[in-house]
Amino acid sequence: MLDFFTIFSKGGLVLWCFQGVSDSCTGPVNALIRSVLLQERGGNNSFTHEALTLKYKLDNQFELVFVVGFQKILTLTYVDKLIDDVHRLFRDKYRTEIQQQSALSLLNGTFDFQNDFLRLLREAEESSKIRAPTTMKKYEDSEKAKKPVRSMIETRGEKPKEKAKNSKKKGTKKEGSDGPLATSKAAPAEKSGLSVGAENGVELSKEEQIRRKREEFIQKHGRGMDKSSKSVKSDAPKEKGKKAPRVWELGGCANKEVLDYSTPTTNGTPEAALSEDINLIRGTGPGGQLQDLDCSSSDDEGAAQNSTKPSATKGTLGGMFGMLKGLVGSKSLSREDMESVLDKMRDHLIAKNVAADIAVQLCESVANKLEGKVMGTFSTVTSTVKQALQESLVQILQPQRRVDMLRDIMDAQRRQRPYVVTFCGVNGVGKSTNLAKISFWLLENGFSVLIAACDTFRAGAVEQLRTHTRRLTALHPPEKHGGRTMVQLFEKGYGKDAAGIAMEAIAFARNQGFDVVLVDTAGRMQDNAPLMTALAKLITVNTPDLVLFVGEALVGNEAVDQLVKFNRALADHSMAQTPRLIDGIVLTKFDTIDDKVGAAISMTYITSKPIVFVGTGQTYCDLRSLNAKAVVAALMKA
Repeated sequence: MLDFFTIFSKGGLVLWCFQGVSDSCTGPVNALIRSVLLQERGGNNSFTHEALTLKYKLDNQFELVFVVGFQKILTLTYVDKLIDDVHRLFRDKYRTEIQQQSALSLLNGTFDFQNDFLRLLREAEESSKIRAPTTMKKYEDSEKAKKPVRSMIETRGEKPKEKAKNSKKKGTKKEGSDGPLATSKAAPAEKSGLSVGAENGVELSKEEQIRRKREEFIQKHGRGMDKSSKSVKSDAPKEKGKKAPRVWELGGCANKEVLDYSTPTTNGTPEAALSEDINLIRGTGPGGQLQDLDCSSSDDEGAAQNSTKPSATKGTLGGMFGMLKGLVGSKSLSREDMESVLDKMRDHLIAKNVAADIAVQLCESVANKLEGKVMGTFSTVTSTVKQALQESLVQILQPQRRVDMLRDIMDAQRRQRPYVVTFCGVNGVGKSTNLAKISFWLLENGFSVLIAACDTFRAGAVEQLRTHTRRLTALHPPEKHGGRTMVQLFEKGYGKDAAGIAMEAIAFARNQGFDVVLVDTAGRMQDNAPLMTALAKLITVNTPDLVLFVGEALVGNEAVDQLVKFNRALADHSMAQTPRLIDGIVLTKFDTIDDKVGAAISMTYITSKPIVFVGTGQTYCDLRSLNAKAVVAALMKA
């Protein structure tokens, strides 16, 4: 049973609607428009909204959208056929009204389509019932029945079954004419593959038989000696005993007190300033203002200049034929026209580090967007597809919600509470380093920062944050801010509960008047259930204002797996009714990938969340904001 079926134009005018239930279809259709059509995610013609499944079809020639909705627990096999039939009949019946392409004509037009739709629905339901039930396959029709008996017999080299051994022994006893002597002679001959009695019809002498038996004996016992020698070698390391204690350079017995070079500090005391070069720590550039990401390079400009030189030497006749080649004159595009171009575009996206599944969905979305669209006289298929793909990529990199941290922090200041940001991600992606960069950016904008060391698992994690805190204090000493400590570290050591440390840090920041709390968490793989449960507990208990996923720009297909499983784990292990998921992305190591910027597309496409920061180096000023057009230009560059 269908909940609704509606037909509307891409401008938003509802032409006709069928209501199967009393509930309105406005909410699900608006969700489809916001999440799929406006975000250029039309690779799959199905969309799930709460308890409903929506399937849609685009008519690019007449700018129409056909949407059907039904309960997602139902399996309706006739829905695709119904959409195609309704699309075909509605387009042919009201072609003249639709071709006028004016909102007034569509509003004044009468689309009496109820009886036709009910007839098509009835035919589709009956056609699905006519299908004969599938019968079980008989044994005679299976692949196993077609195999000969010889293929089921085990060959030499495999472990024979006991029954096969017994049958061979019985057969040799029956076939042997000389009793037990003959069977004893035949057995080694079968194993070695050499005939003892005769060779090519010629009887062997006793000396030759003895020589062959001696060779068989040596082969047999030689293998046993090899096995025994291997076992002795494998057991040798186990007999060495325990590992010798490590000898340090200074000599003597070293204990953990001697090896601990960190100075004992307590929460609430500012870190001492460093004697390092502040300019090297800080980097170059304005720290308080995020610059746009620039994906161009000098090599690209040189290549572009070199590519323009040979083009001038070409003949005018060849250039004219090259321009006219591939032109489509006032015809609607079909799948066959775009297939070769889309295949090249898909391979190009995969080569640029876009995940393979997402590259396929992007090309499918572009095909659905352009199929049936009438082209101009001097437009090529390649340029049209490329332009549509560029528009889709720019739209994907500009998702629905934009994160403005400075505005949100000022709003939290008015409410007299700290703004809490939690960083999460897999191991080794640069969470602590980019947390320090964001701390410096906030300090440059005049906000005080408390860093919560909630990575109580990795050795050296607290010391790393303490070093960053010293350097940030050197760049922003209290003397420049009226004696106020601008950055401070809150830590409780190792082996403690991360959620409890974060809760204490937030309470400490509220009492001391800190503006922002940055919570550093331990790196964890997306398949580690205990650590994902601990992360979900930290987020559920402390309810941070922003949850940032830190990911590398180097990854390809792994980005999809990481983000999908992180969101799924946060949803599964959360104790709240509406679980808190990832709010934004920090893309690190962007300076190491040249023009292979596909990870940005993969991460944004999967989560529909924005890329808030981009890390481009190792100094505190190497933090950028994402420039969607620059990323797309680098992605589409040949």
